[in-house]
Amino acid sequence: MIKIKTGIGFDVHQFVKDRDLYLGGVKIPYEFGLKGHSDADVLIHAIIDAIVSPTLATDIGKLFPDTSEEFKNIDSKILLKKAVQMVVEKGFDINNIDSVIIAQEPKISPYIYKMREVLSDIIGIPIENITIKGTTTEYLGFTGRKEGIAAVAVATMIK
Repeated sequence: MIKIKTGIGFDVHQFVKDRDLYLGGVKIPYEFGLKGHSDADVLIHAIIDAIVSPTLATDIGKLFPDTSEEFKNIDSKILLKKAVQMVVEKGFDINNIDSVIIAQEPKISPYIYKMREVLSDIIGIPIENITIKGTTTEYLGFTGRKEGIAAVAVATMIK
């Protein structure tokens, strides 16, 4: 019997000076980076939650706690690779990822294809099974005030 699991992930980080901005494993030129224990890649963090919540019954905070020095300033691509490995070891294949980056700035459209390439390589699924969209909040809320970035991801896994 085939089991299909669907997970959703959400993450948010505020902007800070003197830090590089990473989204979907890609360095984005911008005047601010994101504050966080790791590199604060909101898209990858949302994807990790989307794949581990329905398959491992956990979340990114339990797997990679921000209280651990082991994960201080870690590249989120490494965390995603570890999460994918755990999900696969449980017998699941990741079928697709659908995601949205919510930010007034920077504009992400020039970087979407590269993000999809990076994620496809790490997750091990075809690039056409990964979608990334960007949206603003029309200047409403913290993202509209350019205080940070949020991301939402949905993942489907098959066993």
